[in-house]
Amino acid sequence: MKYGSSQVNRLPPYLFSVFQQKKKELEARGMDIIDLGIGAPDLPTPPFIIERLIEEAKKPENHKYSPYGGCAEFKQAVASFYKRHYNVELDPDTEVHALIGSKEGIAHLIQAVLDPGDYVLLPDPGYPVYQSAVHLAYGVASPFKLVEEHGYIPQFKQIRASELNRAKLMLLNYPSNPTGATVEIGVFTEAVDFARKNKLSLIHDAAYDLVTFSTYKSPSILQVPGAKEVAVEFGSLSKSFNMAGWRLGYVVGNKDLIQALAVVKSNTDTSQFLAIQKAGAEALQSDLTAVKENNRIYYDRMKLMVNALQEMGLTAGEPRGTFFVWAKVPASFTSQSFAEKLLEEAGVIVTPGNAFGAGGEGYVRISLSTPVHRLREAVKRMKKMNGGGAP
Repeated sequence: MKYGSSQVNRLPPYLFSVFQQKKKELEARGMDIIDLGIGAPDLPTPPFIIERLIEEAKKPENHKYSPYGGCAEFKQAVASFYKRHYNVELDPDTEVHALIGSKEGIAHLIQAVLDPGDYVLLPDPGYPVYQSAVHLAYGVASPFKLVEEHGYIPQFKQIRASELNRAKLMLLNYPSNPTGATVEIGVFTEAVDFARKNKLSLIHDAAYDLVTFSTYKSPSILQVPGAKEVAVEFGSLSKSFNMAGWRLGYVVGNKDLIQALAVVKSNTDTSQFLAIQKAGAEALQSDLTAVKENNRIYYDRMKLMVNALQEMGLTAGEPRGTFFVWAKVPASFTSQSFAEKLLEEAGVIVTPGNAFGAGGEGYVRISLSTPVHRLREAVKRMKKMNGGGAP
C-alpha cells in the first residue's frame, strides 16, 4: 500500500539527506567526516537573545497561543528594523507577518497563491525547496538560467513569452544560495518593472540579507518605489543571529499576498512560541554588533577557503554575502562525481551544484559554517588528493 499522495511520491529524495545518510555510513566505518554541505550556522546565538528568551519563557502569559500573525512586539520590531536599516515604512498590522522560519513561509505562500497548472519562474541554480514547494502546490516550475558571465543576475528579456504568459509568481534570492551572488538596487528596480508589466507577483527570499562582507550592504526589494504593489520579502533570523533551530522568520510587503498566506497559516499552525518571538524582537532591535562579528568570522573563513581552492587550481570567486563559496569542479568531473570523490577519499562533504538545478552543473557549494580548524583540515585533505593539485 502507498501511503503518500501522488505529489509526495513523485518528489525526488532531498539531496542533502542523501549525503547525510552516506556520512553516517562512513562514520560507522570509522571515517572522520568534515561536513561542508548544509548551511547551518555553527556559531552560538548571542547571549543577549538567550537571556531575553529565558526571561520571557518564565512568564505564564507567554505560554498561551500566539496571535496567528505573530505578537505585536515582534511585528513592530520587524517594521522598526526595516525603517532603520532600509528606510522602508511598514504597517505592522497588515504588511508584516511572523513565520516559523522563512522556509515554511515561502512554501505556504506558494500554496496560498497558486492554482493547479500555474507557472512559477524560479532561479536556476536556486534553493531546491522552491521547486519542491511549487510541485506540492500542483504548480509548474519554470526555471530561468542564472549564469556566471552575468553575475548570476536574471536576464529578464530572455525569459520565454510562452512561459511568462502562464506565470503567476517570480522568485528571487539575493544574497544568493547557492552562488553567493549579490545585487545592487537597480536589479530590483528592473524586477519590479518586469513584474508590473507581466502581471506577476514577486517573492524575494532575503534569508542572507545581513550576512555580508566589507562595505557591501544588501538592498531590500521594498526600497524600490511601488514595490509593495507586487512584492513580498522573506526574512530569517536563522543566519544573521545564529537562531536556525529557533525557527523564526517574517514576511513583509504586499498586504494582499500576506493575507493569502495568513489564511493558509491560520488553518495549519498557530505561529511561533511567544517567548521566541520576543527574543527575536530583541535581536532585531539591537545595534547588530553581534551580526557584524559573525560576518567578520565568515569573511576570514571565506578568504581561507577561496585562497586554498585557487592554490589547487580550482576557480572560485570571493562572494560579498552568504557563508557559501561556489566553486567550479575540474573539467574531468561532474558536480556529483566530484562531490562523491571528496567524500569517499577525503572525508569532506560538499554539495554538488546540480542539487540546485541544471544550471548548477559544473559547480559545488562549500559551506563556511564550520570552525576554522576544521576548514584547514578539509583543505589539507583536499590538497593531498592527486598530489596537491586539483583532485
